[in-house]
Amino acid sequence: MRSRAWSWTVFIACFAVSLAPALQANAASIEENIKAIKSVGPEGARHSAAIAAVKELSQAPTDALPVILKNFEDANPLAVNWLRSAVDTIADRTLKTTGNLPAKSLESFVKDTARSPEARRLAYEWLLKVDATASDRLIPGMLQDTSSEFRRDAVARLMAQATKAHEQDDKETERKLLTTALSGAIDDDQVKEIVKPLRELGETVDLQKHFGFLTKWSLIGPFDNTDKKGFNIAYPPERELNLKAKYVGKMGEVEWKEYSTDDEYGILDIAKKTEPFKGAVTYATTTFVSDAARDVEFRLGTPNAWKIWVNGVQIFGHEEYHRGSFLDQYKVSAKLKPGPNTILLKICQNEQTDDWAQAWTFQVRVCDRSGVAITPAEATTSSTK
Repeated sequence: MRSRAWSWTVFIACFAVSLAPALQANAASIEENIKAIKSVGPEGARHSAAIAAVKELSQAPTDALPVILKNFEDANPLAVNWLRSAVDTIADRTLKTTGNLPAKSLESFVKDTARSPEARRLAYEWLLKVDATASDRLIPGMLQDTSSEFRRDAVARLMAQATKAHEQDDKETERKLLTTALSGAIDDDQVKEIVKPLRELGETVDLQKHFGFLTKWSLIGPFDNTDKKGFNIAYPPERELNLKAKYVGKMGEVEWKEYSTDDEYGILDIAKKTEPFKGAVTYATTTFVSDAARDVEFRLGTPNAWKIWVNGVQIFGHEEYHRGSFLDQYKVSAKLKPGPNTILLKICQNEQTDDWAQAWTFQVRVCDRSGVAITPAEATTSSTK
């Protein structure tokens, strides 16, 4: 018996030793394929190698799923699509072959808020295929999640509960559920659907604060934008930000003036503040005080051509006129420093005479990547002094 046991032990040990290089090679192959996929560039650069890598990666075993999902984080959009394809292929094959997926590791990945929201959502969708109870277990705790999709699901559940409370004429429960739902809501359609009944219940809702709109600005203009030439002209506010200075504008001397907006969506109507407002450029500036260094998104809506600077550095611009304006129309990533941060906008109006081409407006809000408002360290956002 001892001899047989010893022989079996030796056999297993030898088998494990012989198998180890193969496992290591397989892991290395997975990493190499992921690297090839993530190296894909624009305009066809390295596409052939990436396509071949996707085909090979799609044959990886199920335990490769967490590794692939983790690599969504610093991959470009095209690489993410191909990594997603590999995950779908592996998971679908495994599910059809075994009728199961690694639910525990998938759920662990979903709970890891440091991971890519897109990868977490994909893991969640596959998790639901083998564990229908996961939704009831996970979503209620995701009201403040870093993923906008998970937050939306959590908000929707509370809204549904509030509807039932309304049908039962339980106003206090409805109020509590709607108030809680609003704390996590970041999508405008859900916010509007929550705010209406809340206000009917007598609640005051500050949408400017909820979305993080910047509402106090100093404006100067108009400068000349005849034939749309002003977009690429660096007028004085781009060279110096001195709110006491006066400059020669399109129709004479211009100076900075303070304005604020009461619009609950933070829309500031330049046309009502500046004449003439066609073929013109106006600059707007404000200061955002941050309690720490942080990554943020400036989300801007305007039907006009525009540029934006943060602390004197241009971070984006878009030259297009009158294609509509809506909440979060443009999303621009930026880094804030601790303390005051200067924001400068350049908003250009063209010379179209059509009725639908008269709008000269903008709205700006500050939020994190998921769309959650970031409020200034001071009580209000003040204009640059």
